[in-house]
Amino acid sequence: MKTYETILVERPQEHTVLVTLNRPNVVNAMNTQMGLDLLDVFDGFCAAPNAQRCIVLTGAGKVFCGGGDLKQRNGMTDEQWQDQHLIFERAIRAMVSCPVPIIAAVNGAAYAGGMEMSLCCDFIYASETARFALTEVTLGIMPGAGGTQNLPRAVGSRRAKEILLTGKPFTVQQAFEWGMVNRICAPETLLTEAMETAATIAGNAPISTRQIKQSVNMGANMDLQSAMMFEIEAYNRMVPTDDRREGILAFNEKRKPVYRGR
Repeated sequence: MKTYETILVERPQEHTVLVTLNRPNVVNAMNTQMGLDLLDVFDGFCAAPNAQRCIVLTGAGKVFCGGGDLKQRNGMTDEQWQDQHLIFERAIRAMVSCPVPIIAAVNGAAYAGGMEMSLCCDFIYASETARFALTEVTLGIMPGAGGTQNLPRAVGSRRAKEILLTGKPFTVQQAFEWGMVNRICAPETLLTEAMETAATIAGNAPISTRQIKQSVNMGANMDLQSAMMFEIEAYNRMVPTDDRREGILAFNEKRKPVYRGR
């Protein structure tokens, strides 16, 4: 596996990649190098989706991500700020465009860009110690990594506007009740539970999981009739695959299917 300065990339189990934000001494804050590292690794996932079937994103230490590294940003010119943010934008686009399912394992506070990053994942498992906030409005800026778009899709526009306009933190229990978090886990079992779900996803036909993700994401921005037509096109992609034949054969032979992504 390629090594990076600010993130760890590991394969702890078959077909699963674990990406860990690894700046725990500064609450895993996003500096320019982390933006470049995330861009490189997620560009790689986009370019070679068959190399993994599920991705888990978490943070080192007791915090998921505290957002942008404001110490690095202190004193930046407008041009330097925008140049850095362009790197972050490209990294976020690579995450959103990634065809492989991504689970966020939020192990602690996820503030500002950290929360936005978790919302770019397909769903979130969070520790009992997790807290969330989009604090940008309190700093004279606004979310610029998908926060104003992904949050309303997760919790509804009225709840999202309250979170965005106040900048106030909220608890993991609130995030769960509002539909943003799928599961609350004990801190010591969070990664295990995320990995178990990743293993379940990775055990399914990878073309199927990628087509399902694409169908859900694309359909959310279409009228119902167009979305259903898109779904059928996605469905038809799987009919001529070896994995479809293997799935039906394994069912009839009463055994576990062995999928090969083709």
